[in-house]
Amino acid sequence: MTPKTYGRRGDGVDIDYNIAATPLGHLLVACTSSGVCAVKLGDDPKELERELECEFAAAKLHNDTDKVGEWMMSLVDYLAGRLPWPELPYDVRATAFQRRVWDFLRKIPPGRKVRYAEIAEALGAPKAARAVGRACATNPVALVVPCHRVVGKDGRLTGYRWGLERKRRLLELEGCD
Repeated sequence: MTPKTYGRRGDGVDIDYNIAATPLGHLLVACTSSGVCAVKLGDDPKELERELECEFAAAKLHNDTDKVGEWMMSLVDYLAGRLPWPELPYDVRATAFQRRVWDFLRKIPPGRKVRYAEIAEALGAPKAARAVGRACATNPVALVVPCHRVVGKDGRLTGYRWGLERKRRLLELEGCD
């Protein structure tokens, strides 16, 4: 999705989505023809749907199990511990720095935690740990871009849009202590 299209709240874009129950609560997965454009976790499926409608108010939203099915099931099976982490295509608006951070996050193997500062250093921007944190906080496709694998400088769990308890459970699922 181009930045212009995203800025127009998805105007002219067809977005298919579905919601499923998982061990971590309800999971909403939305996608365009190019990839996943939104992943949301929560306790109330109607609230997840409202969030998607607000984010993509001008898009044509379709609750379609068939079109989202394969990607949805790979994430549901992952959250249930039946499949390894799936590398799914994603279609999101991002700055060049966000894209670099998100691409780096996708290379962190399940079971490994990385500090914000380590990512900044690896990207050649050693003073950009806070910018890395911001990129993680604005990640619209949690799980597809696994920002839950990033921890604070002391190794403790820090902010996660879907709650620290979900972050802890995701890391446990992946074999982190």
